[in-house]
Amino acid sequence: MKFKLVLSALLITLLVGCGPTVTLTKTWTDPSLNGDTKPFNKVLVIAQLKDDSTRRIAEDKIVASSPRGNFVQSYNYLQPSEQDEKLVIADLTRDGIDGIILMRLTDIEKTTSYVQGTTYYGGWGYRGGYYGGYGYGYGSPGYYQEDKTYYVETNIYDVKTNKLLWTGTVSTTNPSKLDTTLDAIILAVKTELNNKGLIKKEEVTKK
Repeated sequence: MKFKLVLSALLITLLVGCGPTVTLTKTWTDPSLNGDTKPFNKVLVIAQLKDDSTRRIAEDKIVASSPRGNFVQSYNYLQPSEQDEKLVIADLTRDGIDGIILMRLTDIEKTTSYVQGTTYYGGWGYRGGYYGGYGYGYGSPGYYQEDKTYYVETNIYDVKTNKLLWTGTVSTTNPSKLDTTLDAIILAVKTELNNKGLIKKEEVTKK
């Protein structure tokens, strides 16, 4: 199995019927990455998002998407007391973990915009036994709203070489549901990897 199959394990199709809009803002691929690259045997999934609950949901979702069952949640593996990078790498190597998928929230951008009010005008009115030349209006006033744009970055690392192989950042504005937002982010990244030829559609959708 080629390395592109490893990438497809992360990005197994999670179709969103009516999810939030996400935009891929930037991406980078290691020039040496190709179809002959050795695949990962075991992958550690790390989600550094809003809070611990969000982290667990995201890691579970990514781990569940692996058709080979070779993904491991970091919340079940890493200990808060483990701070020494060399010791952590030694533990990963000992346990056969050779790949890392890191999803993290990098920024929240707040902007304020003005939403124009609306006014509707009615026709001529009838009053006091005669037709008066007057109209009437109704509608809603304008208002200011604060928008929040979240930037989420996904990185794929090789443990042995401590090398970044692929990275992509997506943005989404005012997301309302965590599940559909995560699905949309994964789908956006998967689409980009498809377009770059790093994974194949039939490999992604295979159960």
